[in-house]
Amino acid sequence: MWRNNIIAIVAISFTVVGALWGIGNLLNAPQESAGKNVEGVLLIAENDAFNKTNPTIYAKVDTPKKISILNKDVRRHDFIVDELNINTAYLSMQQSFTTAIASRVPGTFEYYCSLHPNTMRGSVVVR
Repeated sequence: MWRNNIIAIVAISFTVVGALWGIGNLLNAPQESAGKNVEGVLLIAENDAFNKTNPTIYAKVDTPKKISILNKDVRRHDFIVDELNINTAYLSMQQSFTTAIASRVPGTFEYYCSLHPNTMRGSVVVR
């Protein structure tokens, strides 16, 4: 009999904890971020290219631009912009990395994959 009581107590405890967790998440919902209006770019690394064409990425001086890199290839890739201190490290299949392009200086900066630099390179233009 006491065994049934313990099982009932454990079941009720899980129910109460779950309900409190759910209520807590509703009451403490994440607030809108100040960076919500930041424009962004998604680069997909696949078949030894970023977005099939290694597009030129445009950004404005003193205005951060969100950039996300997603590896959809079976091979590892990275995304590097030396002059802007961006380096994703190696991304395995389905891994992603998000950062921002931010520069106080206009210019054209090269991005590339260190594992496939001949086919995966392009430009970041900051105006």
